[in-house]
Amino acid sequence: MTLISTPSQFTWPVRVYWEDTDAGGIVFYANYLKFFERARTEWLRALGVEQQSLREQVGGMFVVTATQVKYHRPARLDDVLWVSARVQEAGRASLTIEQTARLQAAPTGGDAPLLCEGIIRIGWVDARTLRPQRIPAAILGALNASA
Repeated sequence: MTLISTPSQFTWPVRVYWEDTDAGGIVFYANYLKFFERARTEWLRALGVEQQSLREQVGGMFVVTATQVKYHRPARLDDVLWVSARVQEAGRASLTIEQTARLQAAPTGGDAPLLCEGIIRIGWVDARTLRPQRIPAAILGALNASA
């Protein structure tokens, strides 16, 4: 695996809706994985890589193979979060993505509090057989170009 030394970071806004929370109005812990997934999907889309097209035209897709998540502070109903994604490592058949969810900073400035951080490993597989394959060069090129 090669470490990408100066990866850019993609950030996507997410508003917390009632459906994202538990009975106490706090984001249910597993929903951070959904927020991370949305940010990764929108990141690829921003790079011109649409996952449905990849599956149909290239015959492959990304699948999550491992997650590691650490929770720091709760998000609540109606909060706006900034969910980021950046490549930590790129291999031939997998990517390790660093992701964070931060609370939108107050209008008066200051740092956006870190709510949750995760390391997500995704692998590229053949869409029919689900067997590991090399990530297409065009995808790796798009990711490297954004770095």
